[in-house]
Amino acid sequence: MRIIRRVILVLAAGAGLFIAWLFAVWPPPVWYATHFPSRTAFMAMRERSGVKTVAYRPIPFDSISPLLAQAVILGEDNRFWIHSGLDFVELRHAVGYQRDEFSFTRARDLRDMARALGSLWSRRDDLRGASTITQQLAKNLYLSPSRNPLRKFKEAVTAYRLELALGKRRILELYLNVVELGPGVWGVDAASEAYFQRPPDRLSRVQAAALAGSLPFPLESNPSFHPGRMRWRQGWILGRMSRD
Repeated sequence: MRIIRRVILVLAAGAGLFIAWLFAVWPPPVWYATHFPSRTAFMAMRERSGVKTVAYRPIPFDSISPLLAQAVILGEDNRFWIHSGLDFVELRHAVGYQRDEFSFTRARDLRDMARALGSLWSRRDDLRGASTITQQLAKNLYLSPSRNPLRKFKEAVTAYRLELALGKRRILELYLNVVELGPGVWGVDAASEAYFQRPPDRLSRVQAAALAGSLPFPLESNPSFHPGRMRWRQGWILGRMSRD
């Protein structure tokens, strides 16, 4: 009995530590309801790798062109306004589970879900495409680009907490101000000045689509570096903007 009690205590302590780690982020999400970060986890990571911050100037949402906000949402997270931090529709498609409904009592559903989960590693790039703006903000503020499953789980929990603490408009405002848009270029104000020599509230539709088209890999392609991929994404986003 004594051994069983010790095992239970160890398991309980381990579970407690895991839950504490899962929720341990500083400052807490509610802090960002009224503050911009002075530096994000992503900025610190880039600086450690030798990439100096060129510019980072947080600005209010009203100083950002609605065209740019629209372009980023269409390019990165089309269901941003209606999901709760995680887009389960896109996640289901990303893992290859195409049914609209799922039941634990149907053997066929369980079999299809097991097959989909078994292919997660081969579909890891598709999973990146299912990442929401809220998840990307959680990663930028607190975490890292690692694809470790535990790290992704913490990202999901943090995204959900951000949704509880902040409104959608504030989440989008923060994301547009901290997103990486080139080496050492953080946020849409710095990017607008760096690439187009104008503030982000004066961007044209084409320029807004160019910045959004740099995501999610702005170090590999942006308006001033290897712009081929960016132009393809820019055209795709412009097409979606014209249909909206």
